[in-house]
Amino acid sequence: MTAAAPRLYPHMWSWDSGLIAVGLARLSVPRAITELRTLLRAQWSTGMIPHIVFSAGDGYFPGPERWGTESAAAAPAAVRTSGICQPPVHAIAVRRILDAGRAAGGEVRDQAEAFVRETFGSWLAWHRWLATARDPDRRGLVEIHHGWESGMDNSPRWDEPYAAVVPGADLPGFVRTDVDHVGDVRERPTDAEYGRYLWIVEQLRRVRYDDDAAREVVAFRVADVFMSAILAVASDELAGLGDELGRVEDAAELRELAGRFRAGVLSTVSPATGLARDLDRRSGRWIETETIAGFAPLFCGAQDGAVVARQRELFWGERWCGHPALAHPLPPSVSPSDPGMRPRTYWRGPVWPIVSWLFSWAFERQGDDDGARRLRDASLRQLAAGDFGEYYEPFTGEPLGSLHQSWTAAVTLDWLAR
Repeated sequence: MTAAAPRLYPHMWSWDSGLIAVGLARLSVPRAITELRTLLRAQWSTGMIPHIVFSAGDGYFPGPERWGTESAAAAPAAVRTSGICQPPVHAIAVRRILDAGRAAGGEVRDQAEAFVRETFGSWLAWHRWLATARDPDRRGLVEIHHGWESGMDNSPRWDEPYAAVVPGADLPGFVRTDVDHVGDVRERPTDAEYGRYLWIVEQLRRVRYDDDAAREVVAFRVADVFMSAILAVASDELAGLGDELGRVEDAAELRELAGRFRAGVLSTVSPATGLARDLDRRSGRWIETETIAGFAPLFCGAQDGAVVARQRELFWGERWCGHPALAHPLPPSVSPSDPGMRPRTYWRGPVWPIVSWLFSWAFERQGDDDGARRLRDASLRQLAAGDFGEYYEPFTGEPLGSLHQSWTAAVTLDWLAR
């Protein structure tokens, strides 16, 4: 496995590894294959791919003892994992591995094709789990049970749902380690926020991570529009692989899933702002916060030309990438025009290179070569100093969070190779 970062994140994170494999495929197809095979060793029997796969080292909190997933019937016996998931970007990497292997030819091509044949069923099970356990009413929106599942851990998207999470008096105590690895603790979530995060973990642990029981007890239930958009495009990618393997029925099922979640994303768009919205399942209220997730229809190519055109105009306009104060014309996690934007705090304002890469990839996939190039060129200027920051201050370009972040380096490799 590739550690997500050498100090702050010493283990394997699910969507980090998917994007790390994209970069590794540019250097060594066998190494990229090893990355994803290692991740699949941790897949649960339900099909879920957990968000953390723990290595032997310590130094990260919450570690495997806090998660206690050994009590879960579906958890793997020989691998220590967390009990929640992350966005399903993996099919994007599988496609890149196959394409790179075929370009290399010979034994590398054979290894890549064998990898796709042998693991297709595992990726299919992962998508099926998301489409059933996390979309039980078939609305086309993935339900998350923790902000960490979104990948955008402390985004203001989750402020309202988290406000309703009240940690119990019996929440076990905790000592954080993440604040020891950043220069400024303001870049990280607060202790109060962490208490809510850990209470949700405790709730899930007490029902042994059972999918049905979790929906009944967990205090955080939100339909995540951006994760739904990722599932839509990833299902299309996986369907294409299914076609090549002759798995016609599976490919058709995946295209149906892609269509369902693309329609679900479109159903969330606010007529007032033109941005997509998350839905708080507990309260039944739309979450109107203006974050990068609002561009989910643009990302997944929603089947409404007027909505996508309006989103493209917003994306490049002065409230987002075209804001005159930005160091680089790249999408921050929160609009620079939002008065609550915090430019140094994790998912509450900074620019994330992996988000820029995802949109660049999506634009290229949709035939918008100019949009893809603009994001690539601006990102490479942002990354030119070689710090490979976890995220960047949008107005100064300063690298923040954990430096030498593996997925930042990986998407840089992919951009450079193109």
